[in-house]
Amino acid sequence: MNVLALVKDSGRYVFMYDDESYASMMKTLGKYAADRSLSFTWYDAAVLSQKVRRIREEEEMQEANNRLEHKF
Repeated sequence: MNVLALVKDSGRYVFMYDDESYASMMKTLGKYAADRSLSFTWYDAAVLSQKVRRIREEEEMQEANNRLEHKF
């Protein structure tokens, strides 16, 4: 389970997602950015989506390292 949080002006945005909901999480960031009633912007969506991708890459690298360690 991963958690992302953004505190901005009067808004607080907390996103929880797992590996299976990665695509849904990315869509939600875009949906929130497109909603003019929220203070969440496209810049916020871009920053958080980069963070989501980075977390995913780090997890994938860790899993690959774990597989290699178990082989030897």
